Amino acid sequence: MSVVVGFLPTPEGRAALERGVEEARLRSARLVVVHSSHGGSSETDEAVSTNREELERLERELASSGVEYEVRDLARGHTPAVDLVSVASETGADLIVIGLRRRSPVGKLLLGSNAQEILLQADCPVLAVKAGPSLTGPSLTGPA
Repeated sequence: MSVVVGFLPTPEGRAALERGVEEARLRSARLVVVHSSHGGSSETDEAVSTNREELERLERELASSGVEYEVRDLARGHTPAVDLVSVASETGADLIVIGLRRRSPVGKLLLGSNAQEILLQADCPVLAVKAGPSLTGPSLTGPA
């Protein structure tokens, strides 16, 4: 059993992570956190360094969360949707948790939607969460 979470260091990504930890606890499941980026020359050294620091902080937080976890930092040139669906399939996920942000209809038309692709392609249920107005970071060490 696993719960796969799409993570970015944003309020929406943190909301997804927090809910993913809760779901992993409820299901006695393994948490698989996926950070997906294009990698290669499309990312600056500063962005790579910032992502690495954020993921190291995430690992420390998860270590005290009381759930079994794995963090995957993927830079395979795929979209986050492809990476999440692939990892969910590979791990036999029971649930995918993603964060949603508000976008205008024009923004959705021009940029596409990872969330929509995940919803349409996933073989398991997908839980989409929004960041709360006061969410500053996940509280991963809540009751076990």
